[in-house]
Amino acid sequence: MKVLTQAIPLNGTTVELFIRREDLIHPFISGNKFRKLKYNLLEAQKLNHSTLLSFGGAFSNHIAALAYAGREAGMKTIGVIRGEELRDQIESNPTLHFAQQCGMEFEFVTREAYRNKTDSAFIEKLKDKFPNFYLVPEGGTNELAVKGCQEILTADDVHYDYVCTAVGTGGTISGVINSAFEGQKILGFPALKGDFLQKDICKFVQNTNWELINEYHFGGYAKVTEELIQFLNDFYNEYGIPLDPVYTGKMVFGVMDRIKQNYFPEHSKILLIHTGGLQGIEGMNAFLEKKKLPIIQYHG
Repeated sequence: MKVLTQAIPLNGTTVELFIRREDLIHPFISGNKFRKLKYNLLEAQKLNHSTLLSFGGAFSNHIAALAYAGREAGMKTIGVIRGEELRDQIESNPTLHFAQQCGMEFEFVTREAYRNKTDSAFIEKLKDKFPNFYLVPEGGTNELAVKGCQEILTADDVHYDYVCTAVGTGGTISGVINSAFEGQKILGFPALKGDFLQKDICKFVQNTNWELINEYHFGGYAKVTEELIQFLNDFYNEYGIPLDPVYTGKMVFGVMDRIKQNYFPEHSKILLIHTGGLQGIEGMNAFLEKKKLPIIQYHG
């Protein structure tokens, strides 16, 4: 599978910047979701499971990708969705509506109950209601997901000094860390506040060639500011590359800011990983319009 890598022209610096367009892998199972689901679907089929079950929020890239992937594989899909109020908003929610059109069945739970999604008692209740499902963790991250993400880097990428990616549940960066070449530094830009991700990533990696840069979460998961929206729109208008506001957009903003600060040595070659997530822009724009804020320019 050939994935497009684009150069991003920069002025006033010797640093060279490139972006790996993982968002173009598949129209509906794009970016890291394609990578994370690849081996999980094969494992589910190997174990003769007919149903995939996972978790997500109102505009979850993972839920949308799982629904489509399940349909393509001829498997039933169940989405455990955070927020009971969303039960009456399926038609107006582009992500949930898409997932439903793909055949996904929903189990809406309160935010309080959702916090217990990894507890054995919670899982047992789900097993009673939905027998014989294959459990895919929230965000898709497990050992098989990391295995899939290890395929993001190829032998052609040995010449990059830095590889940068957004971090959500830690699966993507773990795969990239494991497949990095000698001398490469992997930089992760978390979309969430807090330092817990360090421990999560260490479950899957042994290498020490990586660092998390925590200053570019813009207030936390799914939070945006007018500064970030302006950056996304300027980047799209200048380079023709759309960025999602939750993950990749924040990472690219962070890298650009670090370039301005001369963080990277002269003549460094930097590869950015575009992890997809563009399906969430429509929902984010609906939220921004309600708040009377500028919207993200994207003609997908």
